[in-house]
Amino acid sequence: MNESYYEEVQDFYTSDPKKPALKEVNVWPCTGRSSSSSGVFFSCPHVLLYLSLCLINCLLAHPQCLDYGPPFQPPFHLEFCSAYENFGCCDQERDNSIAAKYWDIMDYIDPRGHKLCGTYIKDILCQECSPYAAHLYDAENPGTPLRNIPGLCFDYCSEFHFNCHSAISLLTSDRHIQECCEANGTRFCNLLHLHDEDYCFPNVLKNTALNTNLGLMVEDHKGCLQLCLTEVANSLRNPVLIVHANDHTHRMFIAEQVGVIWVYLPGGSRLEEPFLDVRNLVLATPWLGDERGFLGMAFHPKYKDNGKFYIYYSYMDKNRVEKIRISELKVLASDINKADPRSERNLLELEEPAANHNGGQLLFGVDGYMYLFTGDGGKAGDPFGTFGNAQNKSTLLGKVLRIDVDGRSPDGKPYRIPPDNPFVSDPKARPEIYAYGVRNMWRCAVDRGDPVTKKGRGRIFCGDVGQNRFEEIDIIVKGGNYGWRAKEGFDCYDTKLCHNSSLDDILPIFAYGHSVGKSVTGGYVYRGCESPNLNGLYIFGDFMSGRLMALQEDEMRNKWKKQDICIGSTRTCAFPRMISSYSKFIISFAEDEAETVLDLLNESSTTKPLKKSSTPTAATPAAAPQKGKKTPSTKIKASTAKPTPSAKKRQKIKAEAKPHKPKREKVAHVNSITPAPPAPKKSSSHLTRTKNLLPKKAAFAKEKRERKKEGRLRSSS
Repeated sequence: MNESYYEEVQDFYTSDPKKPALKEVNVWPCTGRSSSSSGVFFSCPHVLLYLSLCLINCLLAHPQCLDYGPPFQPPFHLEFCSAYENFGCCDQERDNSIAAKYWDIMDYIDPRGHKLCGTYIKDILCQECSPYAAHLYDAENPGTPLRNIPGLCFDYCSEFHFNCHSAISLLTSDRHIQECCEANGTRFCNLLHLHDEDYCFPNVLKNTALNTNLGLMVEDHKGCLQLCLTEVANSLRNPVLIVHANDHTHRMFIAEQVGVIWVYLPGGSRLEEPFLDVRNLVLATPWLGDERGFLGMAFHPKYKDNGKFYIYYSYMDKNRVEKIRISELKVLASDINKADPRSERNLLELEEPAANHNGGQLLFGVDGYMYLFTGDGGKAGDPFGTFGNAQNKSTLLGKVLRIDVDGRSPDGKPYRIPPDNPFVSDPKARPEIYAYGVRNMWRCAVDRGDPVTKKGRGRIFCGDVGQNRFEEIDIIVKGGNYGWRAKEGFDCYDTKLCHNSSLDDILPIFAYGHSVGKSVTGGYVYRGCESPNLNGLYIFGDFMSGRLMALQEDEMRNKWKKQDICIGSTRTCAFPRMISSYSKFIISFAEDEAETVLDLLNESSTTKPLKKSSTPTAATPAAAPQKGKKTPSTKIKASTAKPTPSAKKRQKIKAEAKPHKPKREKVAHVNSITPAPPAPKKSSSHLTRTKNLLPKKAAFAKEKRERKKEGRLRSSS
């Protein structure tokens, strides 16, 4: 027994599981950066929620960009507005655009003006990159037009006007400001006045309350990371997964357990026709707690070129035998938003001895191979054979499988066995097996690695649902034996098998007892840029208890430290479209194409009508978003629902249980309004400049601009 691991687990077992019950609530549509969406699931009706990382007192600090999305850490260095390269609202493309605008303005200013006003103009233009850009430009007030010039503090504004008033017409095209304010500094600064002076520039940089921990996930006084929720989709029936195609369209595909896959456009609207409807094939019932149905989906790494994707579902053959089927399908050549159901190619079928423990995860590793995660066959305690299916390498149940979908085997199988699979030379083992000894892994994900160092890239994290004592989180290792049914978590389950088990069995990185939760839902390693200090944090949850948790790796001690994630208070989440509670049943997590969001499916008391949108054709793959919910940028998604859906362990179903009609569900999204690195450093002071008039007047500047344009036209002709 590994004591360091065990101590960590014991600390968690004794933690107080008593938390206030979470009430059923309505959720709002989510807004955010146009690059992507993501969400967490709930149930009946399901709502995909977007989690917002937030300070407990974040009403005092609400960073937001001009597109209403959260600030982020730019993936590349900013050459011009470098003060915001650690955290802000500009990527490299926007930074270059601002730089071009700056130099275009400076073309009309002589060297003396460059020295006197260059820094003023640069700082004013770069406020588009500020984490508080939405406040500086008054974007949050629908009753006022968006400003051309950010809100400036009165003293700073007066100094700028005194020294550089002739540059005003170069900074803004607003004729009212140009005509009224070039000669009247007081009027100009009154126009730029912000109602909340905490946000005016440059005071916003000096405000401790606004800049302490900006961009960092912050804990409350009990050490719990704070999140808020916003809705991104609704009217779904037992959604079990969200995936993206990694084809640069930023569409999200949400699958319902009954066998319907819907397409959500980047703006949040759902297409009227489903991407795929295989309800005629999928074995799913209205019985409460049925784990069968449509369970998994993955897009080929080269989907953009070959249009292939893969599905995992329960079905019943013509002999009334229940099976799991893994198939390949293709998208229609004429419509990127419609799959071709006639293209189905059966890759693998597994007979299921019981209705539960069906597995369901499909994913592609960084090696390009497809990984399949199967359940142990069901019932309780893996009672099949001498030591159970999971320990029997001659069966594919209770395993992690690895196949090459781009080839065929010499024996006629519609896939190839990777030559480095660990048991290819073992005549008693199935060559597809990559790891074994798993019970019912529910939701696995590939770590994309540190954005800079790529450390951790390629690791596969899984949540393995326990029997009746422990839930566990595992990292998949080639050839690894994860212990079931000999072990459950770190402890013995089958005493006889456990005492004879190998010391080389792979232990969980973390396990928790049933006082905390009774059905783990695997999540994702956060690699986003909106909360840089979350990098490397593995975020997951529990279906039955609804607890959200995170694990942080301690490399020195070779263990993972657990941290609770809490939904913020009503005050914390009191921003438009944000909510502070959710129904507890977490079905799944997901990641959007921009790879930075956490989403959640949640039940709500009302179901909002879906937005309708036309289906883009192949000629318009990135169709403009229809009017509807705007989806936030990079995050992680999680799904929740009542104990009806998903292939996870559920409460025992009595024979006399009554069927129920599936309820319509919603989907929502997780957004980050968190606090980050200290305020951007300013390279120069604005308050010590010589008070001289700008040598060049705006009229002369305009004249020069016209002459310049005429010259360009002549040269082009």
